[in-house]
Amino acid sequence: MWTERITILCFGASYAAALLLELLQLRWPRPAQRVIGYAFGAAGLLAHTIFLTVQRPPLAAPSGSMLWLAWILAVFYFYGSIHHRKQAWAIFVLPLVLGLILLAWSFRIGADSPGPNTPDKYNWTEFWGLLHGTLLLLAAVGVCVGCVASVMYLIQARRLKTKAPPGQGLRLLSLERLEAMNRRALNLAFPLLTAGVLVGVILMFQPTTGAPTFFEQGASKIVASGVLWLVFALLFILRYGVRLRGRSLALLTILAFALLLFTLASAHPVMGQGGGP
Repeated sequence: MWTERITILCFGASYAAALLLELLQLRWPRPAQRVIGYAFGAAGLLAHTIFLTVQRPPLAAPSGSMLWLAWILAVFYFYGSIHHRKQAWAIFVLPLVLGLILLAWSFRIGADSPGPNTPDKYNWTEFWGLLHGTLLLLAAVGVCVGCVASVMYLIQARRLKTKAPPGQGLRLLSLERLEAMNRRALNLAFPLLTAGVLVGVILMFQPTTGAPTFFEQGASKIVASGVLWLVFALLFILRYGVRLRGRSLALLTILAFALLLFTLASAHPVMGQGGGP
Protein backbone atom coordinates (compact mmCIF):
# COMPACT_ATOMS: atom_id res chain seq x y z
CA MET A 1 0.00 0.00 0.00
CA TRP A 2 1.05 3.60 -0.61
CA THR A 3 0.93 4.30 3.11
CA GLU A 4 3.80 1.88 3.66
CA ARG A 5 6.01 4.00 1.39
CA ILE A 6 5.89 6.98 3.74
CA THR A 7 9.26 7.35 5.45
CA ILE A 8 10.78 9.60 8.07
CA LEU A 9 12.23 11.68 5.24
CA CYS A 10 8.72 12.53 3.99
CA PHE A 11 7.42 14.28 7.08
CA GLY A 12 10.87 15.50 8.13
CA ALA A 13 11.26 17.34 4.82
CA SER A 14 7.76 18.81 5.16
CA TYR A 15 8.51 20.14 8.64
CA ALA A 16 11.84 21.55 7.39
CA ALA A 17 10.08 23.35 4.53
CA ALA A 18 7.52 24.78 6.97
CA LEU A 19 10.35 26.04 9.20
CA LEU A 20 12.16 27.61 6.26
CA LEU A 21 9.01 29.45 5.22
CA GLU A 22 8.50 30.69 8.79
CA LEU A 23 12.05 32.05 8.82
CA LEU A 24 11.46 33.78 5.48
CA GLN A 25 8.25 35.19 6.91
CA LEU A 26 10.28 37.05 9.53
CA ARG A 27 12.33 38.79 6.86
CA TRP A 28 9.78 39.16 4.08
CA PRO A 29 6.22 38.82 5.44
CA ARG A 30 3.75 37.59 2.85
CA PRO A 31 0.23 36.21 3.48
CA ALA A 32 0.61 33.54 0.78
CA GLN A 33 3.94 32.48 2.25
CA ARG A 34 2.33 31.88 5.63
CA VAL A 35 -0.46 29.82 4.06
CA ILE A 36 2.06 27.67 2.17
CA GLY A 37 3.93 27.16 5.43
CA TYR A 38 0.74 25.93 7.08
CA ALA A 39 0.21 23.56 4.14
CA PHE A 40 3.67 22.05 4.53
CA GLY A 41 3.14 21.73 8.28
CA ALA A 42 -0.23 20.01 7.77
CA ALA A 43 1.27 17.67 5.15
CA GLY A 44 4.09 16.76 7.51
CA LEU A 45 1.69 16.11 10.37
CA LEU A 46 -0.51 13.94 8.16
CA ALA A 47 2.46 11.91 6.87
CA HIS A 48 3.81 11.62 10.42
CA THR A 49 0.46 10.31 11.65
CA ILE A 50 0.19 7.76 8.84
CA PHE A 51 3.76 6.59 9.47
CA LEU A 52 3.09 6.00 13.17
CA THR A 53 -0.22 4.26 12.41
CA VAL A 54 1.31 1.90 9.83
CA GLN A 55 4.78 1.30 11.26
CA ARG A 56 3.76 1.45 14.94
CA PRO A 57 7.28 2.04 16.34
CA PRO A 58 7.47 0.79 19.95
CA LEU A 59 7.68 3.31 22.77
CA ALA A 60 10.44 1.20 24.29
CA ALA A 61 12.84 1.76 21.39
CA PRO A 62 14.75 5.09 21.41
CA SER A 63 13.60 5.92 17.87
CA GLY A 64 9.99 5.01 18.67
CA SER A 65 9.78 7.18 21.77
CA MET A 66 11.34 10.13 19.94
CA LEU A 67 9.00 9.78 16.95
CA TRP A 68 5.92 9.67 19.18
CA LEU A 69 7.17 12.66 21.16
CA ALA A 70 7.91 14.54 17.94
CA TRP A 71 4.36 13.84 16.74
CA ILE A 72 2.80 15.27 19.90
CA LEU A 73 5.01 18.35 19.61
CA ALA A 74 4.08 18.68 15.94
CA VAL A 75 0.41 18.82 16.96
CA PHE A 76 1.41 21.41 19.57
CA TYR A 77 3.25 23.40 16.86
CA PHE A 78 0.39 23.32 14.37
CA TYR A 79 -2.23 24.34 16.92
CA GLY A 80 -0.01 27.04 18.39
CA SER A 81 0.88 28.47 14.98
CA ILE A 82 -2.79 29.00 14.20
CA HIS A 83 -3.84 30.08 17.70
CA HIS A 84 -0.84 32.41 18.16
CA ARG A 85 -0.56 33.68 14.61
CA LYS A 86 1.18 36.89 15.61
CA GLN A 87 3.93 35.11 17.57
CA ALA A 88 6.93 33.24 16.13
CA TRP A 89 5.63 29.95 17.49
CA ALA A 90 6.87 27.56 14.80
CA ILE A 91 10.42 28.93 14.89
CA PHE A 92 10.85 27.57 18.41
CA VAL A 93 8.83 24.34 18.26
CA LEU A 94 9.75 23.05 14.79
CA PRO A 95 13.52 22.87 15.46
CA LEU A 96 12.71 20.69 18.47
CA VAL A 97 10.49 18.46 16.32
CA LEU A 98 13.15 18.18 13.62
CA GLY A 99 15.86 17.44 16.17
CA LEU A 100 13.85 14.57 17.64
CA ILE A 101 13.13 13.21 14.15
CA LEU A 102 16.82 13.37 13.24
CA LEU A 103 17.77 11.53 16.42
CA ALA A 104 15.07 8.93 15.78
CA TRP A 105 16.35 8.41 12.23
CA SER A 106 19.90 7.92 13.49
CA PHE A 107 18.73 5.30 15.99
CA ARG A 108 16.68 3.48 13.34
CA ILE A 109 19.84 2.98 11.29
CA GLY A 110 21.20 0.80 14.09
CA ALA A 111 19.64 -2.23 15.73
CA ASP A 112 16.39 -0.71 16.95
CA SER A 113 14.15 -3.76 16.79
CA PRO A 114 11.15 -4.49 19.02
CA GLY A 115 12.62 -7.72 20.31
CA PRO A 116 11.11 -11.18 20.42
CA ASN A 117 7.48 -11.87 21.11
CA THR A 118 6.58 -12.39 24.70
CA PRO A 119 4.69 -15.47 25.91
CA ASP A 120 1.15 -15.00 27.11
CA LYS A 121 2.14 -15.38 30.73
CA TYR A 122 3.97 -12.06 30.55
CA ASN A 123 0.98 -10.05 29.31
CA TRP A 124 0.63 -8.41 32.70
CA THR A 125 4.23 -7.24 32.52
CA GLU A 126 3.58 -5.94 29.02
CA PHE A 127 0.64 -3.89 30.30
CA TRP A 128 2.72 -2.24 33.02
CA GLY A 129 5.56 -1.76 30.55
CA LEU A 130 3.21 0.08 28.19
CA LEU A 131 1.94 2.18 31.10
CA HIS A 132 5.53 2.98 32.06
CA GLY A 133 6.40 4.12 28.54
CA THR A 134 3.20 6.15 28.17
CA LEU A 135 3.73 7.98 31.46
CA LEU A 136 7.31 8.87 30.53
CA LEU A 137 6.16 10.03 27.09
CA LEU A 138 3.52 12.34 28.55
CA ALA A 139 6.03 13.66 31.08
CA ALA A 140 8.44 14.28 28.20
CA VAL A 141 5.80 16.43 26.50
CA GLY A 142 5.66 18.64 29.58
CA VAL A 143 9.45 18.88 29.68
CA CYS A 144 9.61 19.88 26.01
CA VAL A 145 6.90 22.53 26.40
CA GLY A 146 8.74 23.88 29.43
CA CYS A 147 11.98 23.98 27.43
CA VAL A 148 10.33 25.90 24.57
CA ALA A 149 8.80 28.37 27.03
CA SER A 150 12.18 28.77 28.77
CA VAL A 151 14.04 29.51 25.53
CA MET A 152 11.36 32.06 24.60
CA TYR A 153 11.63 33.56 28.08
CA LEU A 154 15.41 33.99 27.85
CA ILE A 155 15.18 35.64 24.43
CA GLN A 156 12.34 37.94 25.48
CA ALA A 157 14.15 38.91 28.69
CA ARG A 158 17.27 39.68 26.64
CA ARG A 159 15.28 41.84 24.24
CA LEU A 160 13.72 43.80 27.10
CA LYS A 161 17.11 44.23 28.75
CA THR A 162 18.65 45.64 25.59
CA LYS A 163 15.52 47.74 24.98
CA ALA A 164 14.90 46.31 21.52
CA PRO A 165 12.08 47.99 19.55
CA PRO A 166 8.81 46.11 20.27
CA GLY A 167 7.69 45.96 16.65
CA GLN A 168 10.87 44.45 15.21
CA GLY A 169 12.31 40.94 15.18
CA LEU A 170 10.64 37.97 16.84
CA ARG A 171 7.18 38.44 18.29
CA LEU A 172 6.91 36.55 21.55
CA LEU A 173 4.50 36.21 24.43
CA SER A 174 5.03 38.33 27.52
CA LEU A 175 7.42 37.19 30.25
CA GLU A 176 4.48 36.57 32.58
CA ARG A 177 2.70 34.27 30.10
CA LEU A 178 5.90 32.40 29.25
CA GLU A 179 6.66 31.84 32.92
CA ALA A 180 3.10 30.64 33.48
CA MET A 181 3.48 28.23 30.54
CA ASN A 182 6.68 26.87 32.04
CA ARG A 183 5.05 26.46 35.43
CA ARG A 184 2.04 24.59 34.04
CA ALA A 185 4.32 22.32 32.01
CA LEU A 186 6.37 21.43 35.09
CA ASN A 187 3.24 20.84 37.16
CA LEU A 188 2.04 18.41 34.49
CA ALA A 189 5.37 16.63 33.94
CA PHE A 190 6.47 16.00 37.52
CA PRO A 191 3.62 13.72 38.72
CA LEU A 192 3.66 11.82 35.41
CA LEU A 193 7.42 11.38 35.63
CA THR A 194 7.14 10.24 39.24
CA ALA A 195 4.54 7.61 38.38
CA GLY A 196 6.54 6.48 35.34
CA VAL A 197 9.76 6.07 37.33
CA LEU A 198 7.95 4.11 40.07
CA VAL A 199 6.42 1.74 37.51
CA GLY A 200 9.82 1.37 35.84
CA VAL A 201 11.55 0.49 39.12
CA ILE A 202 8.90 -2.14 39.87
CA LEU A 203 9.24 -3.60 36.37
CA MET A 204 13.00 -3.66 36.69
CA PHE A 205 12.82 -6.30 39.39
CA GLN A 206 10.06 -8.34 37.78
CA PRO A 207 11.45 -11.60 36.33
CA THR A 208 10.92 -12.10 32.60
CA THR A 209 12.87 -14.57 30.50
CA GLY A 210 15.73 -15.83 32.61
CA ALA A 211 15.19 -13.36 35.49
CA PRO A 212 17.70 -10.72 34.24
CA THR A 213 19.67 -8.67 36.68
CA PHE A 214 19.66 -4.91 37.12
CA PHE A 215 22.49 -4.30 34.66
CA GLU A 216 21.13 -6.82 32.14
CA GLN A 217 17.90 -4.87 32.03
CA GLY A 218 19.69 -1.59 31.17
CA ALA A 219 20.65 0.36 34.26
CA SER A 220 21.39 3.52 32.26
CA LYS A 221 17.69 4.06 31.53
CA ILE A 222 16.68 3.77 35.19
CA VAL A 223 19.61 5.85 36.40
CA ALA A 224 18.90 8.57 33.82
CA SER A 225 15.19 8.59 34.76
CA GLY A 226 16.14 8.84 38.43
CA VAL A 227 18.50 11.76 37.80
CA LEU A 228 15.82 13.47 35.73
CA TRP A 229 13.35 13.01 38.57
CA LEU A 230 15.85 14.50 41.05
CA VAL A 231 16.29 17.54 38.81
CA PHE A 232 12.52 17.97 38.67
CA ALA A 233 12.25 17.60 42.44
CA LEU A 234 14.90 20.31 42.77
CA LEU A 235 12.95 22.48 40.34
CA PHE A 236 9.83 22.12 42.45
CA ILE A 237 11.68 22.91 45.68
CA LEU A 238 13.28 25.98 44.16
CA ARG A 239 10.07 27.08 42.46
CA TYR A 240 7.64 26.71 45.36
CA GLY A 241 9.97 26.66 48.37
CA VAL A 242 12.57 29.28 47.52
CA ARG A 243 10.27 31.03 45.00
CA LEU A 244 12.87 30.81 42.25
CA ARG A 245 11.72 32.54 39.08
CA GLY A 246 12.95 34.05 35.88
CA ARG A 247 16.23 33.23 34.19
CA SER A 248 17.48 30.68 36.73
CA LEU A 249 14.31 28.63 36.52
CA ALA A 250 14.43 28.75 32.71
CA LEU A 251 18.03 27.49 32.66
CA LEU A 252 17.21 24.60 35.01
CA THR A 253 14.27 23.63 32.80
CA ILE A 254 16.57 23.51 29.77
CA LEU A 255 18.95 21.30 31.78
CA ALA A 256 16.04 18.96 32.52
CA PHE A 257 15.32 18.79 28.79
CA ALA A 258 18.93 17.79 28.07
CA LEU A 259 18.64 14.99 30.64
CA LEU A 260 15.37 13.95 29.00
CA LEU A 261 17.11 13.44 25.65
CA PHE A 262 19.71 11.26 27.35
CA THR A 263 16.95 9.24 29.01
CA LEU A 264 15.13 8.69 25.71
CA ALA A 265 18.37 7.64 24.03
CA SER A 266 19.13 5.04 26.71
CA ALA A 267 18.30 1.39 26.17
CA HIS A 268 14.94 0.56 27.68
CA PRO A 269 15.11 -2.04 30.50
CA VAL A 270 11.91 -3.91 29.71
CA MET A 271 12.19 -3.91 25.97
CA GLY A 272 15.47 -5.72 25.79
CA GLN A 273 14.00 -8.74 27.53
CA GLY A 274 10.97 -9.13 25.33
CA GLY A 275 8.51 -7.30 27.51
CA GLY A 276 6.41 -4.31 26.67
CA PRO A 277 7.72 -0.74 26.44
